Amino acid sequence: MPVIEGPPALPIARTAPPVDDDAPLREAARALESTFLAEMLKAARFGEARDAFGGGVGEDQFTSFLVQAQATEMVAAGGIGLAESLFEALKDRRDGSV
Repeated sequence: MPVIEGPPALPIARTAPPVDDDAPLREAARALESTFLAEMLKAARFGEARDAFGGGVGEDQFTSFLVQAQATEMVAAGGIGLAESLFEALKDRRDGSV
């Protein structure tokens, strides 16, 4: 079977992905919301050991890590909207709108 050659393929222009200047601000806003939520969970005594199934000293030492991880997951799931407000405020301040 003969091989039919067509015109050479045109080179595909490679462009760099768009740079998101807002990514660091958005990440900082999410981190602040996560810290805020972790403090609220601590104040509500979320994650404290129960008397019936208490894990002792080890559980007490690692509870803060659990609370912080849960707060981070809450933000990843949409949070309470604080990150977006913080992001807009930081962005306005950076751009000189304020």
